[in-house]
Amino acid sequence: MQTREVDATAVQCLLAAAVAAPSIHNTQPWRFGLDPDSRSVEVRADPRRRLPMTDPDLRAQHLSVGAAIFNLRVAAAHLGWEPVVRLLPAGSDPDLLATVQLTRPADDGPVSLQHLYEAVERRHTSRMPFTGRPVPEAIVTEMISAARAESAHLEVPDIVGTRRLLRLTQAGEVRNASHPGRTAEARGWLTAPGQGTGYGIPVTAVGALDASGRVPMRDFTGQLPVPRLPALQFERHAQVALVWTAWDRREDWLRAGQALQHVLLIATACGVRTSMLHQAMEWMDLRAAMGGGRQRRCPQLLIRFGYGPEGARTPRAAEHAAPHPASGPDPAASGGKTAASI
Repeated sequence: MQTREVDATAVQCLLAAAVAAPSIHNTQPWRFGLDPDSRSVEVRADPRRRLPMTDPDLRAQHLSVGAAIFNLRVAAAHLGWEPVVRLLPAGSDPDLLATVQLTRPADDGPVSLQHLYEAVERRHTSRMPFTGRPVPEAIVTEMISAARAESAHLEVPDIVGTRRLLRLTQAGEVRNASHPGRTAEARGWLTAPGQGTGYGIPVTAVGALDASGRVPMRDFTGQLPVPRLPALQFERHAQVALVWTAWDRREDWLRAGQALQHVLLIATACGVRTSMLHQAMEWMDLRAAMGGGRQRRCPQLLIRFGYGPEGARTPRAAEHAAPHPASGPDPAASGGKTAASI
């Protein structure tokens, strides 16, 4: 599909891709507005979707929004535009995290991201056991290059390093489970079948826990009387990758989110399943330990990847499109159907 007009169909395509991005607890902490004069999509943080216990500094929120920005870039390339991204463009407006301007691609411009468009809809977090079959080195190298293209780093450790990262993740999971405030916050984003909020993690998408305890999947349900899968045997030797940046500023979090999504889409296009292990990142000392004590190495997220069943879909809300304050009604918000149809 090729178009150069920013019409309602193009806007719907852009937003459908953007909101397909992963977000912590499926909070979907973003809002989008169209400025037709500059042909730019404004990407804002949604203050209603914050996690004060789990994410007090909004780092995970920025990662989530960064992933949505990358999906916008992919969709823009699919529609024939070269997206020009400005991060944190207005210091006086802290909720405005980025603008994505839709420009004509130059003949000698960078390699387009349009080949990743089909992977946007197919990417789902898989919280189930993987087979243990190693992902080929060529694919891992492509994932590492994807992170580097977004000014971030992806490190795939050896077996000893993997066990260390998983132990730290397990420590974060244990702390979360014993913290009443964090437990209540996480469970507040767990949704029952048919609840229809458009946000949160459906019980049906929670997945199983590892019976051996080697892979520390997040336990959303705890002792709640809700349907859940029995514990299963996960892969004996998990493959993980650590996303990290050299600095730890807001713009670095947004870049890390774009790197995360670039890596996830490359993996999806290659038939590799992924899930995110964020528990250790939610505790200052554990997050520092994930970096191995090295300076200028700021861990952002741990990715588990491998071969296995496709992850379940999570819902998307219908409230993400907002009119630009200076331009009147936004075609993205017409009829409230842009995000609702996703």
